[in-house]
Amino acid sequence: VQDLVQSGGGLVQAGDSLTLSCTASGSRFSDYDLAWYRQTPEIRTFAASISANSDSTYYADSVKGRFTISRDDAKNTFYLQMSRLNVDDTAVYFCAAGRTAYAKGIRVVSAWGMGTQVTVSS
Repeated sequence: VQDLVQSGGGLVQAGDSLTLSCTASGSRFSDYDLAWYRQTPEIRTFAASISANSDSTYYADSVKGRFTISRDDAKNTFYLQMSRLNVDDTAVYFCAAGRTAYAKGIRVVSAWGMGTQVTVSS
């Protein structure tokens, strides 16, 4: 993986759904673990991760049951489906690719997306 290009994001109302996409360039996308993080002015936090073989997915407690991470290796793309959004989900969302997905993200990040703003209004 060389570059990650994000799409999606925008302004939605509380309770709405939104899907973010992240498309990778380069080779061997299927070998990489993938993750989504989100950043507020104060801090960047983990949201969700998925292993290279899709056997394992991890979610932050704050998004569990509302967000779903998935991947389509044929398209070199992975997704974050977000539902029942609330104002606390407002952040810049970053996708990441690397090695060793675990409950807090990816241990070694090889590439980051450029970030996309998600704003949830009440």
